[in-house]
Amino acid sequence: MLHLQPRGGLFSYSFSSCSCKLNNLLVIMASSKHLVHTSLKSSFIVALKPVLNSITPSAPSRLIHTHGHALIFSAFASKPVSPARQASRLSYRAHRVPPPVSLEDGPEAKSSRLNLLNQKLKEAGIDSVSCAPGQYSGLHCPMCKGGDNNVRSLSLYIDHKGDTALWTCFRGKCGWRGSAQALGDTKLTKEDMKKSLKSIKKYRQLDEQSLRLEPLSSEALGDTKSTNGDMKKSLKSNKKYRQLDEQSLRLEPLSSEALGDTKSTNGDMKKSLKSNKKYRQLDEHSLRLEPLSSELLTYFSQRMISGETLRRNGVMQHKAYNQIVIAFPYRRNGEIVSCKYRDINKKFWQESDTERILYGLDDITGASDIIIVEGEMDKLAMEEAGFRNCVSVPDGAPASVSEKELPPEDQDTKYQFLWNCKEFFEKASRIILATDGDSPGQALAEELARRLGRERCWRVKWPKKINGHCKDANEVLMYLGPDELREVIENAELYPIKGLFNFRDYFDEIDSYYHQTVAFDLGVSTGWRGLNELYNVVPGELTVVTGVPNSGKSEWIDALLCNLNRSVGWKFILCSMENKVREHARKLLEKHIRKPFFNVRYGNDAERMSVEEFERGKEWLSDTFSLIRCENDSLPNIDWVLKLAKAAVLRHGVNGLVIDPYNELDHQRSPSQTETEYVSQMLTKIKRFAQHHSCHVWFVAHPRQLHHWVGGPPNLYDISGSAHFINKCDNGIVIHRNRDPEAGPLDLVQVCVRKVRNKVIGTVGDAFLSYSRLTGEFVDIDESPKQQKKS
Repeated sequence: MLHLQPRGGLFSYSFSSCSCKLNNLLVIMASSKHLVHTSLKSSFIVALKPVLNSITPSAPSRLIHTHGHALIFSAFASKPVSPARQASRLSYRAHRVPPPVSLEDGPEAKSSRLNLLNQKLKEAGIDSVSCAPGQYSGLHCPMCKGGDNNVRSLSLYIDHKGDTALWTCFRGKCGWRGSAQALGDTKLTKEDMKKSLKSIKKYRQLDEQSLRLEPLSSEALGDTKSTNGDMKKSLKSNKKYRQLDEQSLRLEPLSSEALGDTKSTNGDMKKSLKSNKKYRQLDEHSLRLEPLSSELLTYFSQRMISGETLRRNGVMQHKAYNQIVIAFPYRRNGEIVSCKYRDINKKFWQESDTERILYGLDDITGASDIIIVEGEMDKLAMEEAGFRNCVSVPDGAPASVSEKELPPEDQDTKYQFLWNCKEFFEKASRIILATDGDSPGQALAEELARRLGRERCWRVKWPKKINGHCKDANEVLMYLGPDELREVIENAELYPIKGLFNFRDYFDEIDSYYHQTVAFDLGVSTGWRGLNELYNVVPGELTVVTGVPNSGKSEWIDALLCNLNRSVGWKFILCSMENKVREHARKLLEKHIRKPFFNVRYGNDAERMSVEEFERGKEWLSDTFSLIRCENDSLPNIDWVLKLAKAAVLRHGVNGLVIDPYNELDHQRSPSQTETEYVSQMLTKIKRFAQHHSCHVWFVAHPRQLHHWVGGPPNLYDISGSAHFINKCDNGIVIHRNRDPEAGPLDLVQVCVRKVRNKVIGTVGDAFLSYSRLTGEFVDIDESPKQQKKS
């Protein structure tokens, strides 16, 4: 009996005869120019002769030709034929025709097919020599080269007979896939697959009834002169509107909350509506979820995720958009609340009309330590490292931290998943934010810390890999292993809180202070032996200098600056409003050159500085000092002065700032602010500037009017304005000059150190110096200016 079995352009025949021991023969119609393979041509012909000779047909047999195509035979088993169809002698049945195989399937034939298959894979750029049949192999993709991380993203499968190979690249930006057969088509690329899917795309069947088409109205057919407005009116009059009722709109009576309290706010109404919102009921059946295929299991194994972890977390697959995608069910109390999908191109989407919660929520029930990551893959990676108390956010990371104030809970739509799960965080004392290491990941960590409370948050530092730092938990697992990932979590650090620090944050600075590796930590000598035990200059401190008028406060500071420049090369910026620039230059040059600027009056017959000394002195002035001057009639305020001083620190590297005096600044303040509050705020700004820029500040302030002054040095509490001058300064000095000839020499200057906050640099006490009116120098009382010049 001969059975005809059509399949596309192929015809399958089967013979049934008592004298023929073959149950079925497949006859494949092919052109003589396109045989299955040239190596099988002779074997087919030889095999056909005894078969044809052995057949005794009940009707006259004949060789069948169709459109000039000869019949080629290949023997293999076929399904049995029903008796009814046997009786008809020639029956028809459509079924899938397996690919042709050789008559002999021994080891040599299998090896030959595998070699042919490897050759075709090599032509496609895939090196499959080391791949064994019947197994999945991870290789480098020839299209994307594994990306920047050189990942083995190509999954290749060769069937156990060596006939067929399938491959897929699991990198989201690539997705290259195809197939090859040893004896068939070479491959099916990604573009070919798209064309194939497009060719079988089904379009809607349309007719007039399904489109609800109607004949044109009489108005449309009647008056050809009708205007466009008339036509619109006509169409509007014929327009049919939807029929609505309460049931079709799913309307319900107002809740008791909406009817009860008439004083309820808009926020209360939103909360009430939210509590009444109905979400979809989901389960695996309604979502059409399926167990993971072997290909997806291989993909996860390449990312070091085991099948046991996938089963425990309920990871499954789902068919969508003509492809198989990964499904991550979001569960709470074991019930599916939502589901998130990921395709081969790393595109994500979620089920609509579902409540947004954290992934892995049941794993943190009652946990005191909770880990939050940025993606489901990182959650699974944490479990491979031994941490089940981990959840993932559902929506990824924001581009940057929001500059707005934290919105109320009911309006915080972007992070509503946190508020929906807030009861799970009530018992948590430590929350480790293990978000990605890039900028969006850090922004996400900050947004989570703002809502969960920085005081109980910790953060991780991702370790280095060969080409940079690991970005997330799954990369650490893949490149460094589970032990390294476990160490990252165990070494998590406290999340920083602005203004809150630990001594550990300053250990480097404390070490350098102990070992004296930073210059001037113990202060710089003033250049006067009498002051070495009382006062030394430390960078970053504030020294307030006061004294009665004409006692030499400004002269003493100028002399101190010259000593510091001579000994350690410091540079300074001067805001000295009482001095003209030329007069100030004269005073500084006389102290530096140690000769009078002029030889008249105060100079007597002393040698005046030469022109060469004067020129060298000008260079010294230019290199050592910067000036803050107000070029108009307005008075400078402290903010303006500190802004320019900061520029001088950064541009010229100055080490000291002189503000002389306090009453030359603009001290406008609001009517509600007292002078004491203003002085306190001003001194705080000056101290912060000094500390942040490691710059010593000398601040000259005059005492208030002394009604009962008897000639002695004033006190720091006598400074005009506020007691904060002595309370907030690091060092307080009073300069006093003798005005009574009977009390001692008139050139005797008393330096009264009245406050030293840091005992390392000095202590309270008095020192006496001798002032030279000729050069403006200050020297120890046992040393004359002439002796100092020789030294």
